[in-house]
Amino acid sequence: MKGTLKQILLITDGYSNDGEDPIAIARLAKEFGIAVNVIGIMGDQKENAHGLNEVEAIADAGGGVSEIVYARQLSQTVQVVTQKAMTQTLHGVINQELKQILGNGEEMDSLPPEKRGEVMEVVDEISETAHLEVCILIDTSASMGNKLTKVQEALEDLSIGLHSRTGDTSFAVYTFPGRKHPIEKVMDFSPTLNRLNKLLSKLSSGGMTPTGPALKAALSVMRESRSRRRVMEHEDDQLFG
Repeated sequence: MKGTLKQILLITDGYSNDGEDPIAIARLAKEFGIAVNVIGIMGDQKENAHGLNEVEAIADAGGGVSEIVYARQLSQTVQVVTQKAMTQTLHGVINQELKQILGNGEEMDSLPPEKRGEVMEVVDEISETAHLEVCILIDTSASMGNKLTKVQEALEDLSIGLHSRTGDTSFAVYTFPGRKHPIEKVMDFSPTLNRLNKLLSKLSSGGMTPTGPALKAALSVMRESRSRRRVMEHEDDQLFG
């Protein structure tokens, strides 16, 4: 099994206050096989409880992982969330396979320990070798202004941390709210994030937090990337087949 694991990684510090319900959009993304992970950044002041609850609810609906952190802990958390989400996605795929093979009552946790260990080895191997596509969606609303430097550092560390995988990894970076559209492209899909410092230094923060429209636009980006890849694979088959 080779395949592609697709994730949207939402980094935000606020409660969505404009546009569609982000939880409904995350649920739609999951139906398309795209996990939605959310990192909620806390400031030093007491945060809006609605915002923190929404972080968890979006990730739950999107079949992803959520974490609430202080900005200073962000670097390590971004890597952990991305890796956890890969494993969680693969668990879901393998559980579906087991249900088809063994019947509806069977899941990985119900396997004997020895068999479960063998399955986990497969999960680890696929995590290492599968193509990983991550669309990083950064909230640049007004309250994020003093946190963007930490976001930049965390994403550079993520790029380095995932570079050791044997499978291909590609990242795209978008911010929201955009000037004319729900999201603004900072960087198209690329194997590294090493140009990010120059690109993010030009960002300005301000405005509302339209998380739902931003997720919807990011979902379109991910689905378009899948279509492009299928075309390229078809062309390769014709060339080498």
